[in-house]
Amino acid sequence: MTNVSQQELEGLNELARKAAENSYSPYSEFRVGAALRLTNGETVTGTNVENVSYGLTICAERAAVVRAISQFGPKIRIAAIAVANLNGKASPPCGACRQVLAEFIDPGAPVVFPVADGTRTMTFSDLLPLGSEMKLK
Repeated sequence: MTNVSQQELEGLNELARKAAENSYSPYSEFRVGAALRLTNGETVTGTNVENVSYGLTICAERAAVVRAISQFGPKIRIAAIAVANLNGKASPPCGACRQVLAEFIDPGAPVVFPVADGTRTMTFSDLLPLGSEMKLK
């Protein structure tokens, strides 16, 4: 895993929980937040925003990536990510989020997310095996 301390991961997890409070989720009521620690030392959060046409819904992780690029440009790199929800349910990043994250994250970056019995931390490459192989560059 990249050089991110347990204390930093706990802080990211708290920021993700706070971001989830801003969720727009009137249809599922599944309130999710994400916090990214960028390699430049900045932290960016995002939350899920639903739409009555579920396919147009954006997950918290992708919202955070879009915000990070909007603020810091397309060369951002993610050092760590935390995902949290206010529903007490497991919620690892979905496949679409994993693919978007793969464009910007260090394969060794820790990813913290809720599971049925608490939280789990794993490297991004364990979460999306061969993700770096899928890049065109």
